[in-house]
Amino acid sequence: MLIHPWDGPTDDTEWQQWLAAHDFGQLAANGPAGEAPLVQPLHFAYDPARREAVTHLARPHPIWRALADNPTVLLSVVDDYTFIPGPWQAAEDQPPEHGVPTSFYAAVQLTCTAHIVDEPTAKAALLARQMAHFQPEGGSAPVAAGEEPYGRQLSGIRGLRLEVREVRAKFKYGGKRTTAVQQRISERLAVRDAPGDAAARAHQQRRLTAAPTTPPGL
Repeated sequence: MLIHPWDGPTDDTEWQQWLAAHDFGQLAANGPAGEAPLVQPLHFAYDPARREAVTHLARPHPIWRALADNPTVLLSVVDDYTFIPGPWQAAEDQPPEHGVPTSFYAAVQLTCTAHIVDEPTAKAALLARQMAHFQPEGGSAPVAAGEEPYGRQLSGIRGLRLEVREVRAKFKYGGKRTTAVQQRISERLAVRDAPGDAAARAHQQRRLTAAPTTPPGL
């Protein structure tokens, strides 16, 4: 992912807060030599304190063989995207038809080392962490190894701990453009109000008043 200086996060808090509200992405693992990568859409729970994400997949999934060969994976999350027509982006001294169309979006990529969790008690604890994230209101029976109703189903899945080694974040919202052009785009996003426009506009307005960009960390 190419990240220009004007598209990088203003600080770690920006991507961390965004990721906290986004828990569905795509997990990419290297495929066999000469074949395409394996890419699996999935829910995950990210724990910033532990610097890891947890998830699980079915035992027959082909990704396990890939992870045995190379445990380095990429967890990619993209959202708050919208299309920006060319005339909206034209500079103040350009005719509108000379403007270049583009995409606005937010993206966070986590480079991780994958750790497979098969031991039943550890696997149950991993699932409990996911349940606490996705279903904090409760309402389901506890997940415990060897106990009903889920104990016998644990053998059908394998857990994954994704140890985060590197974070790359991008907030592409016209930061290269002048303030006047960015404000024009924001106004037109508000008028169009298509899916994704409100979120994109909020990012753009926030970043217009944010501090200078600093490199992302963990």
